[in-house]
Amino acid sequence: MDIDESAVGKSGGFLRRGWWWLKALPERFIDNVVEFAHKAEKLGKDDPRRIIHSIKVGLTISLVSLLYYFRPIYDGFGSSTMWAIITVVVVFEYSVGATLGKGFNRALATFLAGSLGLGAHHLATLAGDKGQPAILWFAIFLLASVASFARFFPGVKARYDYGVLIFILTFCLVSISGYQEAEILELAHKRVSTILIGCLTCVIMSIFIFPVWAGHDFHKLIACNIEKQADFLQGFGELYFGTKGDADMPWLHGYKSVLNSKTAEEAMANFARWEPPHGKFRFGHPWKQYLKIGAMTRECAYRLEALSNGITSEMKEPSEFMKIITLSCMEISVESSKALQEASSAIKKMTYPFTISTHIMNAKTAADDLHTALETITLENSNILEDVMPAASVISLLFEIIECTENIAESVKELACLAKFKGANLAKSPEKPTRKLLRRGNIRPHHVENDSVHALITAYATSAMVE
Repeated sequence: MDIDESAVGKSGGFLRRGWWWLKALPERFIDNVVEFAHKAEKLGKDDPRRIIHSIKVGLTISLVSLLYYFRPIYDGFGSSTMWAIITVVVVFEYSVGATLGKGFNRALATFLAGSLGLGAHHLATLAGDKGQPAILWFAIFLLASVASFARFFPGVKARYDYGVLIFILTFCLVSISGYQEAEILELAHKRVSTILIGCLTCVIMSIFIFPVWAGHDFHKLIACNIEKQADFLQGFGELYFGTKGDADMPWLHGYKSVLNSKTAEEAMANFARWEPPHGKFRFGHPWKQYLKIGAMTRECAYRLEALSNGITSEMKEPSEFMKIITLSCMEISVESSKALQEASSAIKKMTYPFTISTHIMNAKTAADDLHTALETITLENSNILEDVMPAASVISLLFEIIECTENIAESVKELACLAKFKGANLAKSPEKPTRKLLRRGNIRPHHVENDSVHALITAYATSAMVE
């Protein structure tokens, strides 16, 4: 009797839960629809070009599908017309460069694989019914293996990986076809023609209707990454050495996106190489130089990350040691920020950065002053662990940032000359700096012959502890 009541109770609880689930289903459905609408709105506001691209894809597919509705065209191509639609679906990408790259890969791979497939099929038919399967098997094995191995080459992987896949697929489909040779020629002609129609339609729509240039986006990305680091250095001095205690600022974490930008930069550079000249971007624009600047920018961002780890929201009275180094360190931070800001502005406006060397020299002068100040101070009244060592790490990182900033500046000057930015013809070729920046903390001014700042601070710390 108790078992029956328990079973009835469980059954009733299951039914109640099921009823409440069904009752809440419309409300959950409405919430999901509203959430999806908010996400779609955010995507559209972040980059309205996404909406335009979606419309372009729909328009292109609808145009190509008209081949089915015109009887003369359909009679000429038959069921192969579907390959034009398939080509649009797989080839049409967001940017012009990506679309051109995929379209070229697909068209060239289809032509080469179709030609080789016809040749393999012809040789196989000459060997008779018994030798035909063996020759086709060997041809598929050989070409598929070689093509797959070629995908491991970095250059092929970056630019022609999609084409190699299409090559393998098309060769297998053509070579093992059971049609007669004349029928294969007709089939290959129809498929190549429809694929070319699809590729050309994608290229025309991508270039002439609200184009999205990967090169322009790449150019803008490099400039913005440098600007984010300039913003960080501009506020770092006041936040670390000054009186501001709020560490929740937009510029404080903006540099972090630079750390993970390598993949996006390499993809954009690859797409940009496919694009024709447009705007201020001429034929043969030095996209590799942008990659070089991007790599140097990431090196600088790693230093900024180390600097940010020393920022805390707890402000306290600065020690005597901090008071001595504050002015020079803030000068280094501000001047490095101005140099990076000048580099970013030069890339955005495509002009030669004439004044960038001035800011770098100012930062080096501040570093020289800091060296001089460190030679004259004593650490008798300073706490080594709490005051000196953290500050020594910051000083060392700031010296490295000067070197990184100088490298970025020289690369931007080189880019300006290669890309023929405005004013580049008036500038001399980039020269090597007369005062070198050595490794971690080893900036050595012309009048200082002692060890690095890091070693100097360590010596002071050791003497203070001994006393």
